[in-house]
Amino acid sequence: MDMRGIELTWLGHASVRLRTSDGTVVLIDPWLAGNPACLPSEHEQQRVDTVFITHGHFDHVSSVLDVAHRHRPRIFAIHEIANWLGGKGIENVTGLNMGGTVAAPGVTAATLVPAVHSSGITGDTGIVDGGSPGGWVLELSGGLKVYHAGDTMVFSDMSLIGELWAPDIALLPIGGHYTMDPRQAGRAAQLIGAGTVVPIHYGTFPILAGTPDELRAQIGDAAEVVQLDSCVPMT
Repeated sequence: MDMRGIELTWLGHASVRLRTSDGTVVLIDPWLAGNPACLPSEHEQQRVDTVFITHGHFDHVSSVLDVAHRHRPRIFAIHEIANWLGGKGIENVTGLNMGGTVAAPGVTAATLVPAVHSSGITGDTGIVDGGSPGGWVLELSGGLKVYHAGDTMVFSDMSLIGELWAPDIALLPIGGHYTMDPRQAGRAAQLIGAGTVVPIHYGTFPILAGTPDELRAQIGDAAEVVQLDSCVPMT
């Protein structure tokens, strides 16, 4: 497909890096060090301008504090996670809620959309409120639209995400147990209508057993399933 100058790299699990033609770097759900699917060479990023967070679970926010201290990026998250980050002394954090749209370095418009999951943040004193889980629809500076579904099961309002934002690429979890499995993700792909589907959130642990081949069997010719190797760019 035409990536319109965007480089997309799956960093393992649900972590994704987007690099625009001018070198601007956007991270979604950075879990780098400690992520068994992320190569050690990627544990420390060379540049990060913008970070989007879908929800508060450790496998989506564990590297946010480190990235924030090293690079001072703009960070966007649901209101409760933004407050939690602010309490950790992190600056340049913008909180919003479902349906909110923001602009950011490398991103013309980013809209926070729902997901069906949970979002508690595990801290030293137990689990604290992480607000509602979500996904992000990003329109990048080159015009490419990418939907990162976060952690979710399939839900009928995915058809509205497809209708309103018409993403070119859908990043969908397929591992099962904590998220959709390939059968549900296949139905999600139909509802969203993106021409390209990239499976994420699978294979990191044995319990995340869904596979891209199973997803292909569910989708058929309705969309192209692109299986990315961890840390290898899609351009």
